[in-house]
Amino acid sequence: MAKTEKKTVTIRQVGSPIRRKADQRATLVGLGLNQIGREATLEDTPSVRGMIAKVAHMVEVVEA
Repeated sequence: MAKTEKKTVTIRQVGSPIRRKADQRATLVGLGLNQIGREATLEDTPSVRGMIAKVAHMVEVVEA
């Protein structure tokens, strides 16, 4: 049986959540981000991609 490697995506926060809606701030926390410059590596799933799309103006994808 072959090993299946899960795909991951690394994101970095580049924008501030100040003066943003509460759901956008909560999405950043859900992604594991809460400070500018912080990076998080997450499993590449549709739900994570949707969260990234919701706060695309505050994050950048470092690696896909």
